[in-house]
Amino acid sequence: MTHRWNWVALCAAFAVLSLAAWPFHREALDWQPALAATQPWRAVTAAFVHWTPTHLAANLAGCAVLALLGWRAALGKRETLAGLIALPLTQAGLLLRPDLRHYAGLSGALHALVAIAALTLLARGGRERLVGAGIALGLVAKLALEAPLGPALRTTPGFDFPVAPFAHFSGALAGAIAWGLTMRHSKNTPKRPSHGT
Repeated sequence: MTHRWNWVALCAAFAVLSLAAWPFHREALDWQPALAATQPWRAVTAAFVHWTPTHLAANLAGCAVLALLGWRAALGKRETLAGLIALPLTQAGLLLRPDLRHYAGLSGALHALVAIAALTLLARGGRERLVGAGIALGLVAKLALEAPLGPALRTTPGFDFPVAPFAHFSGALAGAIAWGLTMRHSKNTPKRPSHGT
């Protein structure tokens, strides 16, 4: 139970860093693939930059929802470590979309956290596995509907900023990879027998 605070602290840190970055000039911190080699810190800082107040508010709400989910699901140190690993991996994935010349916001990292939570719950038994399956199916459906391989930016009703669907896809994939790296020896994962079956 005490380890639950790690995940909650991660979500809170994401929110606090987003608020702290708000006054800064966005293009000094956002993701720009042309600057990835010379300014690698943008792979982290871009997550905390937001284009508009609506953009910031939406991602702060996402942080709150994921903190609550993590608390209820007792997500701990390994899941938190996976979330930290997924943060720069999400932006690294954006190198596959050089037409996305600028990217900012937590949505990619939040999709990574959703993937980590879903996979953790899927690895458990009983009702938690069903909840994890529901979250995973919802995430896959959302990503498919967003068509991440389509245009780099998309106008979405209700948002005053363009959405980058590929960033959501990159985040979910980064979350799955980070989860795999950190959960390989988790006691929640059933052990395979040493003999062939």
